Amino acid sequence: MKPKTDSVTAMPDTQSQVRALLARARTAQRAYEAYSQAQVDEVVTAVAWGILNPHNNQMLSELAVNETGLGNVEDKLTKNRRKTLGLLRDLMRSRSVGVISESAELGLIEIARPVGVVGAVVPSTNPVATPFNKTLNALKGRNAIILSPSPKGQVVCERVVDIMRQELARVGAPEDLVQMLPAPGTKAATYELMQQVDMVVVTGSQNNVRAAYESGTPAIGVGVGNVPVIVDASADMADAARKIAASKTFDNATSCSSENSLIVLESAYAALMDALKHEGGCMLGDEDKRRLQDAMWVKGKLNRQVIARPAAEICQVAGLDSDNMAGCRFLMVQEQGIGPDYPFSDEKLSPVLAVYRVPDFDAAFDTARRLLEYKGAGHSIGIHSQDQDHVMRLGLDLPVCRVIVNQAHCFATGGSFDNGLPFSLSMGCGTWGGNSISENLSLRHYLNITRISRTIEADEPTVDEMFGKFWRKYDIAPTTSGTGNGE
Repeated sequence: MKPKTDSVTAMPDTQSQVRALLARARTAQRAYEAYSQAQVDEVVTAVAWGILNPHNNQMLSELAVNETGLGNVEDKLTKNRRKTLGLLRDLMRSRSVGVISESAELGLIEIARPVGVVGAVVPSTNPVATPFNKTLNALKGRNAIILSPSPKGQVVCERVVDIMRQELARVGAPEDLVQMLPAPGTKAATYELMQQVDMVVVTGSQNNVRAAYESGTPAIGVGVGNVPVIVDASADMADAARKIAASKTFDNATSCSSENSLIVLESAYAALMDALKHEGGCMLGDEDKRRLQDAMWVKGKLNRQVIARPAAEICQVAGLDSDNMAGCRFLMVQEQGIGPDYPFSDEKLSPVLAVYRVPDFDAAFDTARRLLEYKGAGHSIGIHSQDQDHVMRLGLDLPVCRVIVNQAHCFATGGSFDNGLPFSLSMGCGTWGGNSISENLSLRHYLNITRISRTIEADEPTVDEMFGKFWRKYDIAPTTSGTGNGE
């Protein structure tokens, strides 16, 4: 048995409750492990239809907004459909049963095996799309899954699980492949789940991510989003503004991949501001900026009355002049500083953008680096530019796992039909963000892989091949002892 560490001590009844769920999940998973690839693919397709069914999508989207107060129904409909359809495409193109790859040259065969029972923590910002995404990945790997929703998302998750279990029953699969922690959800129950399952995947609060890593169970968590986006003079300003506006307003900016700061070169500033104004962006003056800041942060924390709310409601909360804000889709404030004394430099989870006006690309690069080091290291950065040197510098030198080029950021980071990233709602941020992965969470992370190794023609170099150039460069005279093959 692996050692476990307690983050929160669970009461005996909580421990027993989780053990009971786990026992049912293990029984279901052992039966499911014997499924063929065709049977697994049918299960995955059935569960995916649970959300792609327009009736269910409408009902779940409305329920999510009503229960959490976050986002809007139309965008959740789009998100649920697009993310699930894209993920299903990825999964149907992948093998997850038996041999998944062979290399005669290396003498290697890879065989996919389940990880077992997955414990999945899901946030209130995406209470439908995220549990479906994690469940479909888990099921494709022949695993069982137990979901732990946030308190706000409890009712939504119950309905999601009901639908998924109905679809499992439709195709004759064990319904206990998908379960959830019962209400009322508690930290103690979530942490107990983390300790008892075979693997933990966490999207949401950093407290939960840290608890997962401390649980003693193999865990995958994601980092903080605080996305900066650079715009230089080579960008198509109308296209950039349209994409920034679409991304920033989508689902009222519930996504961790929504733009939080624009870093605009002086040579592009006037044209971009005009284009953003055309797309419904409103730049606030100093007094309105102060009012907005006072309304958005209460005792240093984001005010729940502004999180994932439309710009018009945020204006009302902040007491901004509604006449000046007519038709405003998102708010912008000019900012210079970065850090705790400048809250607009942090993640805002609302249709509010900080705008940094900089003289040149060196200054833009430095501003982006400081923003990421303050909050959001490892996540991603966007750039609107035709300058490939600018693009490559971001990828080579900034602490980010994704550089999104000339795209609407929140649509692109989690995979899109017009880029090559895998569809996901959980973006790893590498060691920069305190994560164990640096790519989008995908099927590969839900598999154990067994490798069969056979002998191949020997590929053993001579010592001279490995060290000759080094010896000659530094005028080293090697001794004959220990330089031959096999020594």
